[in-house]
Amino acid sequence: MNKKNVLTVKNLNKIYSKKGSSRIEALINLNLEVKRGEIFGLLGPNGAGKSTFINILGGTVIKTNGEVNVWGFNLDKNPRQVRASIGIVPQEVNIDPFFSPKNLLELQAGLYGIKKKDRITNSILNLVSLEKQANSYSRSLSGGMKRRLLIAKAMVHQPPIIILDEPTAGVDVDLRQTLWENVRSLNNQGVTVILTTHYLEEAEKMCDRIGILNNGQLVALDTTKNLLGRIKRKIVNFSTDKKVNMNNDSLESLKIISNEENLFSISYEKNKINIDTVISTLKEQNIKIYDISTDDGDLEDVFLRLTKN
Repeated sequence: MNKKNVLTVKNLNKIYSKKGSSRIEALINLNLEVKRGEIFGLLGPNGAGKSTFINILGGTVIKTNGEVNVWGFNLDKNPRQVRASIGIVPQEVNIDPFFSPKNLLELQAGLYGIKKKDRITNSILNLVSLEKQANSYSRSLSGGMKRRLLIAKAMVHQPPIIILDEPTAGVDVDLRQTLWENVRSLNNQGVTVILTTHYLEEAEKMCDRIGILNNGQLVALDTTKNLLGRIKRKIVNFSTDKKVNMNNDSLESLKIISNEENLFSISYEKNKINIDTVISTLKEQNIKIYDISTDDGDLEDVFLRLTKN
């Protein structure tokens, strides 16, 4: 069964033009869909158009043209419903230091016009593991707690879609893990997650599908698995008992990275050479192989190939 699209974008353009200066095309004919219940990654270098796109969804930037539908609502016809369907977690930590997390969420719910009896403040604090800090001053929270409070703030109106804009920028590794556990648990409860990130390893672990933006254009949109499948070259390291007699012309597409007494490292195109062929060649030279490690490349390889100008 096809999962329903929660976000559909057709031919979306955003042009910034200032008097007497050149036009900046921030988004060029952007087309994409995000499916219900998935974690969708939007990647791209600085200035690729990620923030412009998020700001259009959040209503702080007006699109030049194109069509945007969120949760069945059209951005031009029902802007309020579109905003109500989305919770945006910004990059900047902007929290009033003198409010407690509980007060802050209550205030935010009031801004959304949510009646007291319909508020789920305590559940949200539990969800982002801040129940113990519910009544502490926000200024006393650690960096990671403040990030989680931003996620909580974006959830007071129970939107079906959460957008995380660079949620782990400048955050240490342990904290990043905690944040991702929080995001996963949200997703397990049915929330669709769209995230922008600079950490490609993060996108590789977290995202079901990925769109890569470069200079305002979508240069790739596929499942994470398929994007990783685009990597043609494989790197193999052999630990050996002596030096191997082989050069770059020995096999098609073979490149020797290093050939020392006890280490033989090569790269080759997966569709042109099979690792068994290399092993047989070494065995013909009576070389003992003590260990083999391989590297299939990662999302960074795809990203660099698609975004290098």
